[in-house]
Amino acid sequence: MAIAGNAFDPKEFQFLVAEQDDWGTLNPNSSGSPDNPYIALDVDSIGTPSLGVTQVMDVRSGSRVLQATDFFQDIKGSIKEISISGTATTAGLDLLLSNLTGDASSPYAMASNISTSTLTSATTNQTGQQLLSVVYKSPASGKDLAFKDCFCTNLTLNGDANTEGGRIKFSATIKTGSLVADLTNTSITTDTAISQTNYFMSAWATGTHRSIAGIAESVLSSFSLELVNDVQFVGLTSTGFEQATRAGEASASASFTVLYDDNFTGLFETFNNQTTGASQGATLMNHQASIVDDYFGFKMASSVITDVSFNEANLMMLDVSVKALGAGEGSSTELIEIGC
Repeated sequence: MAIAGNAFDPKEFQFLVAEQDDWGTLNPNSSGSPDNPYIALDVDSIGTPSLGVTQVMDVRSGSRVLQATDFFQDIKGSIKEISISGTATTAGLDLLLSNLTGDASSPYAMASNISTSTLTSATTNQTGQQLLSVVYKSPASGKDLAFKDCFCTNLTLNGDANTEGGRIKFSATIKTGSLVADLTNTSITTDTAISQTNYFMSAWATGTHRSIAGIAESVLSSFSLELVNDVQFVGLTSTGFEQATRAGEASASASFTVLYDDNFTGLFETFNNQTTGASQGATLMNHQASIVDDYFGFKMASSVITDVSFNEANLMMLDVSVKALGAGEGSSTELIEIGC
């Protein structure tokens, strides 16, 4: 075999996501049916998928050396995990938020009484972006990596006023318990290219709409919002796991770096004197009081402070962490709302 004589730039690769209709069937290319558009996410790096391959390489009795007959590999009973990060743009963020929250349209919300939800190998014609197909689009012919039956389980949205003008960035974790759909795919193409619809912290121009645990008029340096809604895979078959259930704690937490000014000098006391069983107040980052479509913002109707510390920058700042509280086990009131 001779030297191939070619090479590829990492920026030639793309990361594509599409809504998937039927469990076990990768969303087809635009010529297939049923078909949903493959959206290119604006990723900083495509990363490397964790295939979760199970290998056993224990040396058996009778030899001090690992023999070929000793080697064991299995790909059925594993969770494949994909981690990506990049810039939050409308089309991609809509798809990820809808999948994670289970809400079909913006503003996306998780309710205080959010329950488990299950998809199985019998699921067909699903709607509401509950199931995703993911493709690592390679510039090499016939080498795309395709994954079916995927779920976004963790999504972080963040911004820094001193980086890219406060442009909103994202990182996400996506999981599947099914066998890899294809590691030599040739058919998938990009239907929706990366959009230029960016979101910025500067849109939160009114201080009364920048509240942290009930304290308004925050002067922000940076923020990070983390949403978690994990999936448990069960029922091992020859094609992987046959059932996926959203289970475990569904949560929303946020951290901020905020100016240590007269509005926040008492935050250590506030943190120390929080009342058991009570909210400290709403956390809101938005251009107005209510969360709406087409504008990036988020609101925790109830929240508590989980940590406060000094941040010694050019000016004294505070690092503040909060977590959203539900309104009661039987309440449909939103745990968190996110608009985009």
